[in-house]
Amino acid sequence: MSTSSTPKTSGTPNAAGTAHASSTAGTSGASGAGTLTDRYVDEVVRHIPAGQRDDVADELRATIADTVEARGPADREASERAVLTGLGDPIRLAARYADRPLTLIGPALYPAYVRLLVLLLSTALPAVTAVTVGLDVLDGKGLGEVIGKGVGTVLTVGAQMIAWLTVVFAVAERTGKRVGREWTPDDLPERRAPARHRTAACAGVAWHALLLALVVWQHTAKPYRTAGGERLEVLDPGLWSGWMWPVLAGLAGLVVLGVIRATHPWTLRLAVWGAAVEALFALPLAWILYRQEFFNPALLAAVNGSWRAPDAFYTVAALGVLAVGIGETAKHFRGARGGV
Repeated sequence: MSTSSTPKTSGTPNAAGTAHASSTAGTSGASGAGTLTDRYVDEVVRHIPAGQRDDVADELRATIADTVEARGPADREASERAVLTGLGDPIRLAARYADRPLTLIGPALYPAYVRLLVLLLSTALPAVTAVTVGLDVLDGKGLGEVIGKGVGTVLTVGAQMIAWLTVVFAVAERTGKRVGREWTPDDLPERRAPARHRTAACAGVAWHALLLALVVWQHTAKPYRTAGGERLEVLDPGLWSGWMWPVLAGLAGLVVLGVIRATHPWTLRLAVWGAAVEALFALPLAWILYRQEFFNPALLAAVNGSWRAPDAFYTVAALGVLAVGIGETAKHFRGARGGV
């Protein structure tokens, strides 16, 4: 009993730590493995700058020794294990001593990071993609190549934006810099009437559901009747063995998205799903128009005779579908920024 209380009465906590360190050092030298405290302190100081290691080691040993003594002499080994467990992972403790974050982007910078990322992906990325697609169109490239270049631009430029923005914020997190100004209540978006976006969402649901129903109806009812009594579909029947299915899936996805939007505001995750659904609908539809496979050839022959629409008509229609899809996607991300 008197031995365990001696370090506390003989001086400061550092004296207790020194006494404990000398005893454990002897144990370490004898066994070659060291006590749990030795191993714990070694692991902590290994992850901090060299100039701080001696001071941190002395302080940490003293803290552990005092805490173990305060638990009483019942079972020193069990007390030591319990104290070290309470201190937690040595790497995390070392980060606190060295004042270094263990996160790539901490909570102080994360809101600014998300806001700037959404802004870049919803404005700069569509603008760069539109310019790239426009230049390819002016160069006379085919729609397939234009679409491929557009998708490639979205993937590569989007990935570059995400990567470099993350690097900038990670460096700022570790150097103590702050990107941009501090948030103030002036940054809060204006409140919008909830009925407004609910009405727009319901209108979108009705429109896309109507389109979906019309596509299926014209396939089953074959509404056009020729002079000879033959019934024809309006759209090319060959589409039902391929490209029609992603178009229908996209329309169904837009209906579901509209239903969700009627009761929930835009979020970043919902905007990403909206972009995927828009792409699922717009890309195959634009391809069908570009290849002039949209209308039933038999219907065109019965209605137009030998006259054919110019190729530019289908190219413009295809580009219009892509432009609407990009515009709707940008609107989704703007809504996510505003929370409506």
